[in-house]
Amino acid sequence: MPTAPVSTRTDLHRRSLLAAFRWMAAIEAVTWAGLLVGMFFKYVAVGDDIGVRVFGPLHGVAFIGYVAVALAAWYRLRWGLWTGLIGLAASIPPLGTVVFERVAAARGLLDPAARAEADRSA
Repeated sequence: MPTAPVSTRTDLHRRSLLAAFRWMAAIEAVTWAGLLVGMFFKYVAVGDDIGVRVFGPLHGVAFIGYVAVALAAWYRLRWGLWTGLIGLAASIPPLGTVVFERVAAARGLLDPAARAEADRSA
């Protein structure tokens, strides 16, 4: 049975990790925002906790998923200490994961192959 070349498999793994990281960053941010809206309605507006009961567990799962994917990205994409720690800390403030993902993508931290290509052409 033929197998894909190692570089192709590695590229596939990186692209899958990149897609998972981007999705988890977005999901974590959306559930964080939903939880904040739910807390507003519970404590300020109406006193009903349905938003917290729905988004609390969803955000908990999304938070754990984001941390797991961020740890995998830190290892597989060979981020430095500060990049990895900032990536993990981005899960704490609302929408911080999306901000980190955008900044990391703009700096080439999410696609080492593209960053190496840019460095060679510069």
